[in-house]
Amino acid sequence: MKNEFPHKLSKRKVVPAFLCMMLLSMLMACAAPKQEETAEKADDGKIQVGICFDSYLIERWERDRDVFVSTAKELGAEVNVQNANGDPKEQIDRIEYLIEKEMDVIVIVCIDSDGLTEVVQKAKDAGIIVIAYDRMIHNADVDLYISFDNEKVGTMMGEAMVEAGMSNKKVLMLSGPTADNNVTMVNSGFTQVMEDHDIEVVDIMYADNWKPEYASDYIYEHPEVLDEVDGIMCGNDSLATQAVRVLAEKRKAGKILVTGQDAELEACQRIVEGTQLMTVYKPVENQAKAAAECAIAMAKGEPVEGINGTVSDGSYEIPSIVLEPIAVNADNMDATIIESGFHLRDEVYLNVTERR
Repeated sequence: MKNEFPHKLSKRKVVPAFLCMMLLSMLMACAAPKQEETAEKADDGKIQVGICFDSYLIERWERDRDVFVSTAKELGAEVNVQNANGDPKEQIDRIEYLIEKEMDVIVIVCIDSDGLTEVVQKAKDAGIIVIAYDRMIHNADVDLYISFDNEKVGTMMGEAMVEAGMSNKKVLMLSGPTADNNVTMVNSGFTQVMEDHDIEVVDIMYADNWKPEYASDYIYEHPEVLDEVDGIMCGNDSLATQAVRVLAEKRKAGKILVTGQDAELEACQRIVEGTQLMTVYKPVENQAKAAAECAIAMAKGEPVEGINGTVSDGSYEIPSIVLEPIAVNADNMDATIIESGFHLRDEVYLNVTERR
């Protein structure tokens, strides 16, 4: 009996101690989410930049994305990348998503230059800065437009054809989609050169959503065109790839002049091989880096460097940064593409061993 009482007493002392430990654990567990919330609030202090791409169908957009994201992050911003997969409706949905996420800046590579006016206004009403990247958005009064001189791109293509000589003075245009404002500008530059030299444009094909297969489809459906034209102006190098493949099948590769733009690797290979006349190189690293720097500066309310004029969106004059494109042919391939690091020499000259 004497031993039982002290034993029971010790049990009564242990229970409160255990309860205290449980209570302390519960309090610590409750405190943990508060620490996470604090961390989230610290992250929220970063500038939030959203960027919505047309699609990654065109080779260059992945380069633009990578340079833009890395530059913005180096400047302390967080980047939310969206891809519209070539669908205008999906692009509106993606932009609305970025608006809901309360971005400070939204950068848009538009699919349809006429289709984003309302959603851009929605973003601006929410106090979000909007930058039109590479392609102008019509009647939207965006805060900044950054691109290359697209009319000059077309001029360069036309001048290259004229300089190469055209006996029949007839060309075919395999163009990009009419929804892309750049297409109008490129075509304007090209057709002006054709008019100046009395060269006939026999037909213009517009590739919806920049789908390259439309180029080959057109040539297959109009074989007679190849018998009369000296050259084929392609809206970009992806279209040129399809065109040259058909020309190769018909043993006309290298006999009909082909131009393109974007300096895609296959295009550069064709140029040194002799089956494509030229491409237009647009140093996208410069464009993407400048766009990221501008986005951060604008979000901070700081002056934007590099603005060199305004461009009309149809209703408003938009502050713009217009960069210079570079015509690339076999003669300056090394000085433009190789030395800039855009493509490796071994890759470009893969099939031209005697020049390596």
